[in-house]
Amino acid sequence: MNERLTGSHRVFDRVSEEYDAARPHYPEALYLALEELSGIRLDGAAVIDVGAGTGISTRGLLDRGARVVAVDRGERMLARLRARTTCPVILANGDDLPFRAGVADLVTYAQSWHWLDPALSVAEAVRVTRAGGAVAGWWNSVDPGKADWLAANQVRLAESCPGYIGPVLPGWSMPPLAAAMSGGGLDGAGAGLDVAETWVTWTRSVPLEDFLTDLRTHSYMASMDGDVVADLIARERAELGRVFPGGRLTVPMRVYLAVGRRG
Repeated sequence: MNERLTGSHRVFDRVSEEYDAARPHYPEALYLALEELSGIRLDGAAVIDVGAGTGISTRGLLDRGARVVAVDRGERMLARLRARTTCPVILANGDDLPFRAGVADLVTYAQSWHWLDPALSVAEAVRVTRAGGAVAGWWNSVDPGKADWLAANQVRLAESCPGYIGPVLPGWSMPPLAAAMSGGGLDGAGAGLDVAETWVTWTRSVPLEDFLTDLRTHSYMASMDGDVVADLIARERAELGRVFPGGRLTVPMRVYLAVGRRG
């Protein structure tokens, strides 16, 4: 696994408080789509939430009645999760899950699978999922095609942040979880995954300062020098403040969801 992957949890640990405070939630429509594509009712389902971070997805699943075990490699991220979430929490690597085979109805990756080894993580997810269960991953993204101000914001970030990964880059796409599940998602018995994908659109209403804090938590900015980040945030505060003088942004969003069902 390359250095970028192995160091990712350290980057996010450094911004765990900001991540917990400002990262967006996932809309109700996402959880409804998850149930539809997986064929699994969340109420009562046994779920392993891999890369749970500070618990945004974990709490969403718990709120819908799931029995969740949260897994992450970041100690500070999990400390934030424990402080406000009541569920089992395990410090572990998603490429080597500490569970016996077939214990989960559903294994989830919310904004996290791309930090793991594509083949190992999917194989592990399938291993711990029961027959008839499912593996699912989803990612929130801003939708700059729906707002000129947001497109301009993303272009400025792409020009200023060497590690920027986002929707204004040519050829940008969501992490290829569906391809990994259909191509390598096999357990020891040779049972494959039946893969489905969808997009869920929604609108986020957020205070300007929370939007700026959210920017700090993305890996391309969290890994940069603090003084450079401060200058970038000050510039965005001024630019966005002109667009939204009331201090509250209306941000078009969309969530990509990929689900692989076990036979």
